[in-house]
Formats: sequence, C-alpha cells, structure tokens
Amino acid sequence: MTGNHQTLALLLFSVFVAITLGITTWVSRHRHGSAEEFYAGGRLFSPMENGFAIAGDYMSAASFLGISGLIALFGYDGLLYSVGFLVAWLVVLFLVAELVRNCGRFTLADVVAARMSERPVRIAAGTSSVTVSVLYLVAQMVGAGSLVALLLGGTSEAAQTWTVIGVGALMVVYVSFGGMRATTWIQIVKAVLLMGGAIALTVLVLVRFHGDFDQLLRTAAERSGHGKAFLAPGLKYGGDWTSRLDFISLGLALVLGTAGLPHILSRFYTVPTARAARRSVVWSIGLIGGFYLMTIVLGFGAAAIVGPDAVRGSNAAGNTAVPLLALDLGGGASSTGGTVLFAIVAAIAFATILAVVAGITLASSASVAHDLYASLRRRHAKPRSEVAVARAAAVGVGVVAIALGLLARDLNVAFLVGLAFAVAASANLPVLLYSLFWRNFTTRGAVWSVYGGLVPALVLVVLSPVVSGGPGSLFPGADFQYFPLDNPGLVSIPLGFLAGLLGTITSTEAPDEAKHAETEVRALTGAGAV
Repeated sequence: MTGNHQTLALLLFSVFVAITLGITTWVSRHRHGSAEEFYAGGRLFSPMENGFAIAGDYMSAASFLGISGLIALFGYDGLLYSVGFLVAWLVVLFLVAELVRNCGRFTLADVVAARMSERPVRIAAGTSSVTVSVLYLVAQMVGAGSLVALLLGGTSEAAQTWTVIGVGALMVVYVSFGGMRATTWIQIVKAVLLMGGAIALTVLVLVRFHGDFDQLLRTAAERSGHGKAFLAPGLKYGGDWTSRLDFISLGLALVLGTAGLPHILSRFYTVPTARAARRSVVWSIGLIGGFYLMTIVLGFGAAAIVGPDAVRGSNAAGNTAVPLLALDLGGGASSTGGTVLFAIVAAIAFATILAVVAGITLASSASVAHDLYASLRRRHAKPRSEVAVARAAAVGVGVVAIALGLLARDLNVAFLVGLAFAVAASANLPVLLYSLFWRNFTTRGAVWSVYGGLVPALVLVVLSPVVSGGPGSLFPGADFQYFPLDNPGLVSIPLGFLAGLLGTITSTEAPDEAKHAETEVRALTGAGAV
C-alpha cells in the first residue's frame, strides 16, 4: 500500500481511538464505583441505545472481514456463515433473551444459580464464560493483525504483533476505567460507523453492476475459476462425508452458540425493564438483519471485482477482502478516491475490533469477579472489592487473548468465531435451557452439563486439524490429529445436554419446587426482576 493509504488510515484510526478514549475518560469521571454501574451501566440505557449497542456487539470482525472473505473465496459455502449468524440471533430472541433478563442480574451464572447451590454452579459457569470469551477475543485479535498487515504492505510480522498488543492494551483501558457505560457508547459509535460503511460499499457494488444482482453473481462465478460450482453447495464443505459432517457441525455451532455467548446476554441487563429489553431487540434485529444481507453483496462483490486470487494473495484466509474491495471501488491503488475509501473502511474495521473486544473483555472480567472470585471467597465480596477484581481480571484476560491471537494469526476470523460458538453451544446453552425449562434440574446436573460440554469441546479442538496435522494448522510441524472435523459442535453439543441429563438423573438432591416456581414466574412475567 502507498504512503497515502498508510497516513490517512492511521489518522482515522487515531481519531476513533481518541474519541473512544475521550468517552472512557468522561464516563470514568461520572462513575459511582458500584457493581451495577460497572457491570450494567446503571441500567440507564434506552431501548434504541441498547439496540444499537447489541448490534455493535454482535457485528464483529468475523462478520465484516471474515464472512465477506469466505464468500469471496468459496461462494455459496461462505454465505452459510451469514445465514448461520442471522438465524442464531432469532434463537436468542425467541428462546432466551427476555427470560435471561428477568432471571439474572449481571452474568449468565446468575440465571443458573437462582435455583441451585450457588458455589459449584457459579464456578462452573464462570469458567465456561471466561473460556468462550477468550476464544472469541482471539478472532478479533487476528482480524486486527490482518488489517494492519495489509495497511503496511503485508510484509511486517512485527507490525501484526504490535497491533495485537495495542488492541489488547486499549481494551483493558476501556474496561478498567469505563466499565459497561463506556463500552456501550463505544459500541453505539461503532455500530453507526459500520452500518454507514457497509451501506456505502453495498451501494457502490450494485452501482458497478447497474443494480443487476444476477450479473454480479455470474461475474463472481466466472472470476472464481470454479464456474457455476462457485454458486452451488460443496466448494468448501461438500467434497466428502467428513466435510459434510463438518458443515453440519458448524451449522449447529453457529445457530445455537449465540444464545450462550456471555457478552451478548449481558447486554440485556443494561436497560431498566424487561419491556425495554424487548424493544431494544427490535432495534437490533433491523440493524443485524440488514447488515448480514449486505455481507452477501460485499463477499460476491469482492469475488467479482477484486477476484479470489488477489484476495488470497493478500491474506490466505480472506480476511482482507472488504478493504481490497473498497480500494478498487474508489478507483484503484493510485487514485485519491481509492485511498480515501480504503482508509475509511480499514478504520471502520479497526473500530469494529476495538469495540467488540471491549464488550467481550467486560463480560469475561465480570464472570471472573462476580462468579469465580465471589464464589471462591468464604464470604461474599463487597461490591467495591468485586469491581476492583473485575478490573484486574480485564488485564489477565487481555494478556491471554494477546498470546493466543499471536499464535492463531493465519486463521480466518469467521472460522475462529465458529470455534467459540461451538464451545458456547456445548457448555453454556444446555445448562441455560435446562435451568429455565426443566422442573427437576439439579445442581449436579448443572455442573455436569457445563463441564460435560466444555471439556469435550476443548479436547476435540486440540485433537482436530485446526491445531495439527496440516499446512494450515496452528502447529503444522506436529501431528496429533485424531478428530477429523474442524468444528467440534456435532459431538460436543449433544454431550453437554446428555451430561446435564445424566447428572440430574443420578443426583440424590431433591429438586427445589418452590425455587423453580419462583424462577418460572419471574422469567415469564418479569415480577421481581432487578
């Protein structure tokens, strides 16, 4: 990339970082230091504000960079990620969003612990939430590294390394000093920028093809080198039975995983009432639905205009397809329009990453302090000391995410998020659904359900082609691949549900009918909700 690209994009990066740090500073001066302020922003956000923030949290680097890149490289099979993420949001809406808002206070573990023995359940759910959050953070770190590598010409590994470290440091600052209120405003700013950028690029792609979407698809198929196969299932997931099972596993993880993501569920605690939570979901549906439709146009647009070979040449995983598309739409590498559009899109993508990592870090630090720390102490922690622990936990989570992000920097960000979704669907979703809907569910069932999904999911990922046994693995020189699928969801999700069932059946503890009745009334009516 030319010096103009670098200067302008870095200037826009700096402007966004300055704005978000300003928001964090302003919020830090007005905070009260309470747990409710830090974890839920004082529950003062309006439905529209929270709807934009939810959309900002959900539309991550995996969506903007990863999905578009996969569509540009694999056509129809890449499009399945867009469908999976969108359908997953409907599962959250109809199955868990309002019930979780009514039953919980700050974290996912609050919902489960409402009718169980608190200590073992909180430790299990807190461990699972932190694990999922760290896996999700890794994807955002990889996206940041790919973006800056493209900006600097793709030659500097040191630049990628320092970018990942810089993003990690910024997210720790946002969370430690601003808490949920600063994080929410950063999400709102990011959602507006991302939707504006996606709309502009989508319009430019359609104008290039005179509004003829059919012509766009035909051109993309021709340039792909695969012809009509580019627009049909099977290019990535249909070669043999292993890849077909891998696709089913990925689909399960995407559709079911969102309902177990801690940073998404925690957003429903930032509004004052359950009615406000429902209204905020209506706002987010419009934004999220429109955005995922646009990723389809952007992905096929990158294939038709830039070409899969150029996308793959810039980044083997396809993470830089959208910035390259912006460069071409603006007039090319040597044009002022191309320079400006590329810089704007790169800055928006970077803003996306910063905003999402702040939300995830806040959710994971809340789990450490509110669930793990408070449970492991013999006496419950005071709110102020709990908040101090949450701030310290943000630093620890940031360090782990940075290390793993540097290790996984050559993998596609949407694919990495698929792994996080699989772990969330295996460990968090079963215990959440059992707690909300099964009258006889017990503490042993809850603990077994979490660990019965979490441990197999992590073990299967370690034994999969993702980690070893192939040129695209994390450790290409090693081979301890014993599980053939890239995504463990097909096996680990049923195991999570089965473990919860077996734990409850074998438990000697009598289910607490009174607590279940109380939880059921509270979940369905909002009576007594915080």
